[in-house]
Amino acid sequence: MTRGKNAKFTTGNIMRHVSVSSFTASIGLMAIYAVDLIDLIFISMLGYEEMAAAAGYASALMFFTSAINIGLSVAASVLVSRSIGEDDELEAREYATSTAMLVMVVGIAIPLVLLTNIEFFVGLLGATGQVAELAATYLWIVLPFTWVSGLSMVTVVSLRCYGENRLAMYPALFGALTNAVLDPILIFALGMGLPGAAWATVAARLVTLGLALYPALRKHNAFVRPRLRLLWRDLQTVTHFANRAVLASVATPIGTAIVTREMSKYGPEAVAGMAVIGRMAPVAFSVIWALSGAIGPIIGQNFGAGHVDRVRRTYLDAIKFVAIYVLFITMILFAFRGPISDLFNAENLTRDLIYLYCFPLALSSFFSGSVFVASASFNTLGRPSYSTWLNWGQHTLGTWPFVVAGGVLMGAHGVLIGQALGSVIFASIAIWLGWRLIKNPPQENMRHRSHSALFGHGSLIAHTLQKHMGDK
Repeated sequence: MTRGKNAKFTTGNIMRHVSVSSFTASIGLMAIYAVDLIDLIFISMLGYEEMAAAAGYASALMFFTSAINIGLSVAASVLVSRSIGEDDELEAREYATSTAMLVMVVGIAIPLVLLTNIEFFVGLLGATGQVAELAATYLWIVLPFTWVSGLSMVTVVSLRCYGENRLAMYPALFGALTNAVLDPILIFALGMGLPGAAWATVAARLVTLGLALYPALRKHNAFVRPRLRLLWRDLQTVTHFANRAVLASVATPIGTAIVTREMSKYGPEAVAGMAVIGRMAPVAFSVIWALSGAIGPIIGQNFGAGHVDRVRRTYLDAIKFVAIYVLFITMILFAFRGPISDLFNAENLTRDLIYLYCFPLALSSFFSGSVFVASASFNTLGRPSYSTWLNWGQHTLGTWPFVVAGGVLMGAHGVLIGQALGSVIFASIAIWLGWRLIKNPPQENMRHRSHSALFGHGSLIAHTLQKHMGDK
């Protein structure tokens, strides 16, 4: 099968593609999470423990909306990368557009539901009193711009599908720089406090979107003119991938909410410690967090081009990459656990939890990274339901019993330990299933424009695909 002229991942060294794609994708991601971390540092400097705790609760709810956007962007990654691998650029542009339209609709609807019931949702996480009020104030500013973040993700994913790793890196990088510059100005110079941090985040999202759209449209003309007819035509195909990816992504903040609620039993110090860990982990392991989105286009292009051997090599090299990276970063965290705690003025229980995470619990990120690799394989090779069930299993059955038992036995420390132990079981299942799928990938040449027939019109091909995918 011939490869498309934009299918850059169908030749060359696989480990190099995995490494370059992951590192370049992670730079923008790291910048975003680094600014979140800086937000928390500035908030901690205000000297109010309640503000740090409020930021932790707000982050848990924002993580939910981000997970939905990430899931929708996965659909764009799968469909656009495969279309490019099959040398059908018009199809790639149309899928990018219909996914972008869907992410905007969802990005407006979900915040409306959350904001009209904001007291209920922050209370569900365990927030009460002044902490709950502060968290709600932050969310009222940031959540209405969820659609901006979602559209940015789809645009950046589209750039990455064209092999534009460097161009895909810049939007988040400069968006994070905008946030970092505005944070001290709004929080301290203008005396806005926590709302200042929220408005800095909004400004960063707008900058990110602008810098993503410009190269996507100018260099690759990555979108067609938005039309409702296009969204309606592609809705079934896009939602086939998006629904399962969204469900899989939403499982993570559900798990985070469970841990947050259990941790809230041990007071603001415990929640503040978890907030620091929740902001620090994505910075330290941003390369791993970016891996799923980074290797998706590599697998997608090679699968679309019929290079099954390179699909298998991508999976194995990605797992090796995770192991090496996690070991290296954990050594750094262990060496600097003291200065990290001092940076947040962490004392007592907050400091103890940070130390516990830096070593040995950071090592459990290998299992999280392996799940990301397996999920990318499931989504791209037409088994999104595997990813959905495994993610929900890990963040419910693999979280709640373990954190509750850990809390009973060891208090706040046991909550973190239980969360880490639960991830091992489901990650092991994910690695095994991923390799099984990679060894025997689906043989169908899934030309997606015909998916209006493939998914739901009773054709023989639809029946075969449905049987293979296990989506009965």
